[in-house]
Amino acid sequence: MTNISRRAFIAASSAFAGSLALPALAQTAMESPSLQAAVDSGKLPPIADRLPLNPLVVTPLDRPGTQGGTWNHALVGGGSLSMLVRYQGYEPLVRFTPDWSGVTPNVAESYEVSADSKTYTFTLRKGMKWSDGHPYTTEDIRFWYEDIYTNPDVSMGGQPFWFAGGKLGELEVVDEVTFKVKFAEPNGFFAQQLAWAQQDQVTRAPKHYLKQFHIKYNPDADALAKERGLESWIALFQRECGLAQDNDFFQNSKRPTLNAWMFTIAPGEDTERAVAVRNPYYFKIDTEGTQLPYFDQINYQMVADPQVLLLKTLQGEIDMMDQYIGTPANKPVLFDAQDSGNFHFYTLKESAANVMVFQLNLNHTDPVKNELYNNGDFRRALSVSIDRQALIDAVFVGQGSPAQPSIVEGDPLYNERLAKQFTEYDPDKANAMLDAIVPEKDSEGYRLDASGRRLTIIFEIDQVRSTFLDMFQLAIPMFQAVGVDAQIRTMDRSLWEVRVRNGRDFDATAHQFGANSGVAAMLDARYFVPFNPNAIYAPGWALYFTDPQHENAIEPPADVKTQQELYKQLLATGDQAKQKELMQQLLENAADQFLTFGVSLPPDGYGVVKNDMVNTMPVMPNSFGWPTPGPSMPEQFFKA
Repeated sequence: MTNISRRAFIAASSAFAGSLALPALAQTAMESPSLQAAVDSGKLPPIADRLPLNPLVVTPLDRPGTQGGTWNHALVGGGSLSMLVRYQGYEPLVRFTPDWSGVTPNVAESYEVSADSKTYTFTLRKGMKWSDGHPYTTEDIRFWYEDIYTNPDVSMGGQPFWFAGGKLGELEVVDEVTFKVKFAEPNGFFAQQLAWAQQDQVTRAPKHYLKQFHIKYNPDADALAKERGLESWIALFQRECGLAQDNDFFQNSKRPTLNAWMFTIAPGEDTERAVAVRNPYYFKIDTEGTQLPYFDQINYQMVADPQVLLLKTLQGEIDMMDQYIGTPANKPVLFDAQDSGNFHFYTLKESAANVMVFQLNLNHTDPVKNELYNNGDFRRALSVSIDRQALIDAVFVGQGSPAQPSIVEGDPLYNERLAKQFTEYDPDKANAMLDAIVPEKDSEGYRLDASGRRLTIIFEIDQVRSTFLDMFQLAIPMFQAVGVDAQIRTMDRSLWEVRVRNGRDFDATAHQFGANSGVAAMLDARYFVPFNPNAIYAPGWALYFTDPQHENAIEPPADVKTQQELYKQLLATGDQAKQKELMQQLLENAADQFLTFGVSLPPDGYGVVKNDMVNTMPVMPNSFGWPTPGPSMPEQFFKA
């Protein structure tokens, strides 16, 4: 976690509008110049009628801004739309503070937790509205819970934190702004889980819009689906709600939103760009009564690959970016171009569990490969066949040291065995271990599996991750040197999502993220226990954690089931000492199981931001759970 020097930003920005003075601020809020004509013509209500009674008052990081202007941005590869949550899609009930020290009310005006962590009470903002002006109330919460999440026809799973003690939390709607979630057992991390990126489904399900696609509310929903080329209302509803994954969610400019900006041209609706404009009903104002966001719109250029992104950044066409561009290889070029490109660097405190995690598919549909990949010694042999220092020197300019996916040294959860085991480069040891498992070889020296086939492992990789490709250029010959015919297959992110994240027929992949410290590691323990779709190495086991009865769920071996039960205990308790104790045991078990292997814990990263961008944080965490820079409140960014 990182701290920022201007603590007032954290304190004031995390405050919610609950004092007697704040409704007066809402009544005297200033109208946006870009919306004035619509108000004057009667097409849009005046601002006092658009804001909730108690809007969230944000104290800008540096200074209050003025409305107007365009944030020039980019999306790379067309398939990685999940990154949009970082810029305009992070509006959960409660959100992480800018320094990641806790959670604070956001869409919810307030919340309370019972002493036993079994009952959570949320109060919404009275008078809050969706981007089309329709009220946002507990009916939207009820609709998500009853008609989506617990509806067996349309439920897309996920959201395991709504369970405690094996039982689903009970929703109790008190009135139009108050609801409770009651659990049978303590659920100590429920608020933090709601704040985690992509977990905010209760703020993404507008009942008044989505019910037209739901058979419960529209008897003609099946006919409507067929008109749109789909077999049933279920397929249509799942597409329109977009809750399966963010790649679906953001590809819809018609669905109302609570976000600061709403798409007028959504990704996929145009091949060259996506455009989002200010939400006239957005629920936040600054300390001077100006409705946020400051920017009138965001323009995203659809960029083919990271090299094109680099060129556009050097030419000054990108206002702020770190994803896909903040690589070690790019840093010297960007450093030299700061004056001509009119930008400077900001620092990212890396929170990822590793710079790259090798993941064999432990739920492979091929029984021979599945058995081999599930042999822990096979994974350990591959691990010691890698010269990690060579990868670190070549790709990260020597910044880093060999490590497995693990906890950063110095954190109370640090486990040296987990971090350092099987990181030595020892091809002789790798060969000896492999000789005991797959001794037979073909005429070219490649090993043969139990069915007599050449032992080929194809790593399927998202092509926009240039550092991954650079590391694999070195790693592939190392695997081949010990008789494993390793290959790499690159693809567009959208295809990777289908083939790998949502498939079972792939051999292996590599990914990053996870978390390497504190509470973040407890919430995103993907490499230590398969519990959600981010555990790409074991999709069937991960589904078993959430929904054991699902047709694609696979019952894990006993040690992994034990690990999953331990993780459920961790998520249930609100006792911090018990949380630490359970997490330490979970990490010790993970060291035994050795489910994945990595290269190095990451050095701090960087991003680039134009010199005229105001209110951006100079130092911030780099994480998807704390969706950089989302919790720093992009709605208060503006250009001087």
